[in-house]
Amino acid sequence: MGDVMKVQEAAEKAQLAIGLSCQQPALAADSLLGLWQQAVADSAERPAFTCLGQTLSYGEVDAMAERIAGYFHTELKLEAGDRIAVQLPNLLQYPIVVVAAWKLGLVIVNTNPMYTHRELVHQFNDSGAKAVVVLDQFYNTLQAALPETGVEHVVVTRAIDLLPQPKRSLLTAVTKVLGKRPRLPSTGIVRFNDMLVGKSAYPYHTPAYDDISALQYTGGTTGVSKGVMLTQGSLMSNVAQTMAMVSAGGRSVKYFTTVSPLPLYHIYAWMLNMGLMPATRGHSVLIPDPRNISMFVGAIKSLKFEIFCGLNSLFVALLQDRKFQKLDFSTLQITLSGGMALMDAVAEEWQQATGCVVSEGYGMTESSPVISMNPSGTEKIGTAGIPIPGTEIKVVDENGIEQEVGGVGELCVRGAQVMKGYWQREAQTAEVIVDDWLHTGDIVIVDEQGYIKIVDRLKDMIIVSGFNVYPNELEQALTQHPDVLECAAIGIADPKAGEVVKMFVVANNDSLTTEQVVEFCKANMAAYKVPKYVEFRADLPKSNVGKVLRKELKAEEKAKL
Repeated sequence: MGDVMKVQEAAEKAQLAIGLSCQQPALAADSLLGLWQQAVADSAERPAFTCLGQTLSYGEVDAMAERIAGYFHTELKLEAGDRIAVQLPNLLQYPIVVVAAWKLGLVIVNTNPMYTHRELVHQFNDSGAKAVVVLDQFYNTLQAALPETGVEHVVVTRAIDLLPQPKRSLLTAVTKVLGKRPRLPSTGIVRFNDMLVGKSAYPYHTPAYDDISALQYTGGTTGVSKGVMLTQGSLMSNVAQTMAMVSAGGRSVKYFTTVSPLPLYHIYAWMLNMGLMPATRGHSVLIPDPRNISMFVGAIKSLKFEIFCGLNSLFVALLQDRKFQKLDFSTLQITLSGGMALMDAVAEEWQQATGCVVSEGYGMTESSPVISMNPSGTEKIGTAGIPIPGTEIKVVDENGIEQEVGGVGELCVRGAQVMKGYWQREAQTAEVIVDDWLHTGDIVIVDEQGYIKIVDRLKDMIIVSGFNVYPNELEQALTQHPDVLECAAIGIADPKAGEVVKMFVVANNDSLTTEQVVEFCKANMAAYKVPKYVEFRADLPKSNVGKVLRKELKAEEKAKL
């Protein structure tokens, strides 16, 4: 019998092989505010954020944040610990409001601008938000929800508020992106630009390690959305861990320009922009609506950028665009992927088009978010990389028995980046954090080199005649078909097998048939994994982040019964 290897042992060997310590890296600052102030102190004149053709330096963002922090305190009577909801797309106003909140010690409640009335009421009441900053295009939905919440103050901004007068001609283009602007009331709201007039003193807040910095709400796919308590310590720990990973081998990423199309209200993009950018003195190019591919490409066509962050569905959309294919990628060094499974075929096509390997990572809101990344130069396509320093992992089966290398089971994580818990939900916290181990709900395999392969979400697993079937595996296989653009697999009830596979397919060739899909599957997967049903779609339901929503497809099928 050969030697068996613990999963954590394999992970540590992988970290040491690329020159990393296995321990938690030292923090660059005690808090995100401290990190930001370091960047302002030595890089005040350097570009921090660009959006809609307008660039603000670190010093300019900080100066505006000073004024807003003063207004929050003096006029809105907000104090350290109060929660403030930020309901904005990717605009310059977002980082300004966040930095202002840091200065005053407010807790950020990142809010999806596309939330419905029901979702807004739940999030604001659950968090106890006292104020909300919202884009004018989304004000009407917010206004209807307000009477059912405890929100006391509403700050409204326009996409053009921070643009100089010559650039305000962009309004027409922005309106196309973000929707028609509603008529705003003359009273009862605060206009963003009014907060920038004058300057008021405020009590400077010194954050503590265990202070809650953000309440980041989960998607609520398995019930009511929960507020994840992310502390200064968990967030700063993750910044240090991720920095160590991207800097492995002595590579410097200082002053890099990053294209940031993913929404800031999502933890992946939020930490990239508000944590890694100040840590590297980087320059982030914010894209308000990445679904508008033409405007997206236009915004970056004249830029030299070193980092591109995205996810599978965004890569697919961009690779279909001829103008994107013609962009200059000569400076691109790092492409980051996260948020959903990266299809092998998409990764290969991206590398062919840009000359840059996609480095897939993995994380979750509850871990601030990064758990693993593919190290530069040793990327293993089809995996989520190796654990970042200071992160312990184990894999357990359905009975809680720890698996060795190569075993399939749920990934459990322990490290300084793990959340404090769910806001006001001790019972749910105790369900996912057991003996300091965060149970991710993701089924994985860890190989002998320490690389993590995400098999699927535990809740998405399909059981066909007693066999476990993982949708990601099937989707990976079918997207190798040249006529398949995207696909999604779900399980549907079957009287004989318990469940069978149904595949939803977005084809790039109208002549593709069900029979051809099934034959391709038969040639590339075991018989019990082959879909019994195939349905062609023009597109797949997706979240605002771009994740395919299997739950919606499941709901549609249940409604047919």
